Amino acid sequence: MGAKPIYIPHYTYDDYRKWEGRWELIQGVPVAMSPLPTPQHQTVGGNLHMIFKQALKDRCGHCKAFPPIDWKISEDTVVQPDFLVVCNKISKAYLDFPPVLVAEILSPSTAIKDRNAKFSIYEAQKVKYYLILNPISKKLEVYMLVNDTYQLVVVTPESWNFEIHDGCSITVSFSELWD
Repeated sequence: MGAKPIYIPHYTYDDYRKWEGRWELIQGVPVAMSPLPTPQHQTVGGNLHMIFKQALKDRCGHCKAFPPIDWKISEDTVVQPDFLVVCNKISKAYLDFPPVLVAEILSPSTAIKDRNAKFSIYEAQKVKYYLILNPISKKLEVYMLVNDTYQLVVVTPESWNFEIHDGCSITVSFSELWD
């Protein structure tokens, strides 16, 4: 006698849109975005947004800094990076193409997902820069896509020059990131 097949639900973007609360959907598997971020996490996220918004405004006006928004990668994968830089117009209720830069702010409940599943997703989607921030250790890791693979290029820089888009580059000072 054969074993009874195991049913594993597989969800899509249409299912995701109906859920209450904060969720991500990774290869059809729902991932709760809770508990809510800590004040320290929110402060770092706000500072990161402010730093990039000002740098982009001065040098790359067509690029925009965003706090978490839905990035629909496929029908069964929707993520919400803590921070994004997008250089093309978003014409839908969600982002449907890779941003230039994403950042994740680590927390005990998300660190494994951010360093593994999301790292692989962003790399496969060819996001040029991936920043991983640890507000507890005040450590910033800057990864850059080189030959379709992320390379760690700098850890906790005072400032860094990002070649954002079509000859547009910005130098970002991180001196106020952790304040």
